Amino acid sequence: MRPLSPAINALGLAALLALPTAHAEERVQVLASFSILADMVENVGGEHVEVTSLVGPDSDAHVYSPRPTDARALAEADLVVFNGLQFEGWMKRLVAASDYTGPLVVTTEGIEALDDTGHEDHGHGDHDEHDHGDQDPHAWQNLIAGKRYVANIRDGLIEADPENADAYTANAARYIDAIDAADDEVRALIDEIPATTSVITGHASFGHFAHAYGLRFMSLQGLSTDAEPSAADMAGLIEVIHEQDVRALFHENMTSPALLEQLAEETGLPIAGTLYADALASEGEASTWLGMMRHNAHTLHDALAEPGHDDHDHDHDHDHDHDHEDHGHDH
Repeated sequence: MRPLSPAINALGLAALLALPTAHAEERVQVLASFSILADMVENVGGEHVEVTSLVGPDSDAHVYSPRPTDARALAEADLVVFNGLQFEGWMKRLVAASDYTGPLVVTTEGIEALDDTGHEDHGHGDHDEHDHGDQDPHAWQNLIAGKRYVANIRDGLIEADPENADAYTANAARYIDAIDAADDEVRALIDEIPATTSVITGHASFGHFAHAYGLRFMSLQGLSTDAEPSAADMAGLIEVIHEQDVRALFHENMTSPALLEQLAEETGLPIAGTLYADALASEGEASTWLGMMRHNAHTLHDALAEPGHDDHDHDHDHDHDHDHEDHGHDH
């Protein structure tokens, strides 16, 4: 048998190389505002999505300044996913600048907002182009509220890519089962910490965690990280530390440790570990949302739990409903 000519060989090779491309499904291009949402989208979208996060791991979305390339990336996306509740104060301007006309998923849609004291704010909305105000946008810190995030992301993906609706529905259902398991684990760990314990972190990002699981959180900064605390704020916090059962301080991965280290020096309190609030870790357990939540619960437990203690006085709903979103009780 005569060997094929080089030209025919080349044509045959080109045809073979073209086959996978012809049958390959084009993945949905999803732009997420920050790393936690990107992880959620990857879990719901699976093999059908390609996700880009504007604000990456260990980075602070509060102070992010969009670049011209971000507007281009947004314009080319099939779906845009962001938190809302003014967490990304820059997002609406970026959407307007990009001429993006596709579906927008506001992941907090349908979640009851909390004010900065941890109480439900029934007059919330995402209308004004200002900072958070008194609303706490960090709703992903309550795993049960996180199920609403997943449902909103699922619905957005189905709108952008109806052909794969069954896959998105199945992936979301599996993910919600995993969320329920993580929620049970977090509750069991926090129940072993005395309810009178107060925790101090870099900024006020754990209101939803406190509302769901029962710890009290105080912080050096407010709901955003874009303003440094004054000397009077620091003095007031030191006074509160002396008055209340504050036993440890905790770093946040995306904020500067300098102020917390100053507070540790002035109060003699230890810095007991790093908590992940607004951004995932670049690697390790906290590089996923569920891993981050488990890491935070274990870190708090290891620093603050009392052996043999099982505190049923935490001000949250132990009989939470895994099938419905649970807002818990007011503090």
